[in-house]
Amino acid sequence: MEKDISQAVIRRMPRYYRYLGDLLDAGVERISSNDLSKKMHVTASQIRQDLNNFGGFGQQGYGYNVKYLYDEIGKILGLTETHNMIVVGVGNLGQAVTNYVKFDKLGFKIIGLFDSNPEKEGQDVRGMKIMMMEDLPKFVKENKVDIAALTLPRAYAEKTARDLVNLGITSIWNFAHVDLDDIDGIVVENVHLSDSLMRLSYNALNNKNI
Repeated sequence: MEKDISQAVIRRMPRYYRYLGDLLDAGVERISSNDLSKKMHVTASQIRQDLNNFGGFGQQGYGYNVKYLYDEIGKILGLTETHNMIVVGVGNLGQAVTNYVKFDKLGFKIIGLFDSNPEKEGQDVRGMKIMMMEDLPKFVKENKVDIAALTLPRAYAEKTARDLVNLGITSIWNFAHVDLDDIDGIVVENVHLSDSLMRLSYNALNNKNI
């Protein structure tokens, strides 16, 4: 994509996709930016500005065709393709990620599980056997891996990320409690569950919505 899109816009696109999916399930065929703004608590102007980054998709006096816009945002987010994913670190969080079946519906297919604890070798999680870290290079060589989910302790995150880059994996979904923004050659999404919980705590104390 030639145009640089701000990360703030990118962060809102999955919300649009989710809300439009709900509208489809409810049988809604078209919706105005004003009505969509009320549902999403985002201004109609913001919605139009966001979507205009990708072509607009609306018609004056008609609004948005829900199915068409849902499909187009899916294409923008890459959800029309299958993304093969591995999970590195198969503790409680790693198993929870593996067992989240909605990933498949969005095109994210978990194809391998890896851990460094020899006691976990061969254990079954959702029909897959846990492999050891030393098996990873051979696995990556023999399989197309698009994304690695890191669900391991922070002490091992950076080295593991660098090892993954050396193996040719350049997209990392990082749940380790450390940011991995300074590693060359990767696209990383840092997920800090505690940050979300602390925002909830603040807003609960102040009786505000996020």
